[in-house]
Amino acid sequence: MLSKFKSKIRGKTIKRLLSTSCAISFLLYGYDAGVLGGVQETEPFLHAMGGIGIGFISCSIPTYQAEMSTKHEERGPDVAVTCVFLVAGAAVAYWIDFGFTRMDNQISWRIPIAFQVVFALCAGSIMLFLPDTPRWYYAKGYEAEGDKTLCQIFDAEIHDERVQNMKSSILTNIAFESQNKKGFNLLDLIWDRSDLRVGRRIRISFLILAIQQMMGINLSVYYSTVIFAQVGLSPFTAQLLAAIMNTAFALGTVPLVWTVEKFGRRSILLWSAVVLTGCMVLFVTMIGLPNRTLATQWTAVGAIFVYNMVFGYGWIGICWLYGPEIAPLKLRHAGAAAGAFGEWLFSFVTVFAGGIALQNVGWKIWIWMALSCFVAIFFVYFMCPETTGKTLEEIDVLFAKEEIKHTILAEQLVMQSNARTEKGEMSSTHIENS
Repeated sequence: MLSKFKSKIRGKTIKRLLSTSCAISFLLYGYDAGVLGGVQETEPFLHAMGGIGIGFISCSIPTYQAEMSTKHEERGPDVAVTCVFLVAGAAVAYWIDFGFTRMDNQISWRIPIAFQVVFALCAGSIMLFLPDTPRWYYAKGYEAEGDKTLCQIFDAEIHDERVQNMKSSILTNIAFESQNKKGFNLLDLIWDRSDLRVGRRIRISFLILAIQQMMGINLSVYYSTVIFAQVGLSPFTAQLLAAIMNTAFALGTVPLVWTVEKFGRRSILLWSAVVLTGCMVLFVTMIGLPNRTLATQWTAVGAIFVYNMVFGYGWIGICWLYGPEIAPLKLRHAGAAAGAFGEWLFSFVTVFAGGIALQNVGWKIWIWMALSCFVAIFFVYFMCPETTGKTLEEIDVLFAKEEIKHTILAEQLVMQSNARTEKGEMSSTHIENS
């Protein structure tokens, strides 16, 4: 019954369900991080279980969306939308935490945690009706299932030119990766000798999200109340501003949906890193002054607000998009996992060490964040080529060694020519039978 219903989901319907499920999953991700970061009375096993679940979500969702895209211009906005929900989930969690901190009983932490079940049930129920990605099916040798999924996504028959072009492009890359004599091994993460620069691509997936955390966003989110208290504001004002700032952070992610394909991944990452460095330097300067005034207090507040909004625009959605996008097909899961590992490892480092540092060295910890923002500029400039406007298969060519690029392009042309020939034969047979 379920399989019959799944086969009837095609075209825009499958894309809407996919986007809805991914968005709700990332909303759960953000909400979970916000609740478990703000509610302090939960048992350790709840944090552990939440961490495992969020780890699965953060690895799989960007990869699934990237591989289910039929047009290169869809990938950026799709992931950007889910990241709007990611940060919105954290903002919702902080407002709920803000309301429940007025209670002094077990309800204050039980309801915020139990509320996550609603998001999980919605996302999980929708995923029951969605297929796996055609790239995964082809990579595992399930050609019939891959054909069926491509037909569902395009809402077309198997001999449709769009279906055949994408199928031939995917199969070409799979064949080339399988025949590649200089395949990937773990040593390539240190010194990359592979023809497709796989080690470099996985390193970038890890580093871009590790640097994202080193720039201080989670520290500013988790300890926003402490930060505003250190600026010199009252406890209530600090709590209120913390909730407002996280809402502003969520609003900052919205413009990316319409601009990620227009301005490009690299440009947005680069110029937002420049602005973030300026904001962090201004913030450090204002809170480091020996004699703070009302003007310096609110200048610091303004700087950290702008920092959060710009970070939401430039360094949330694109970081989650870029890693799975640049990873080769057979190791896309490894690229996504490396990114999630970098995200959560350095999230732990910055939040754990940052909390201790805020108590011991105070405002000086933000110098570390300012330097990380500065380093991010050079990382993007030297390590992150532009991927906007390219299919996932074209990105393979972008990273390949020069002597290999021509081979890949030639094989893609041959496969596309064969696909057109097969289509012509199928059309002729159909006419004759008619």
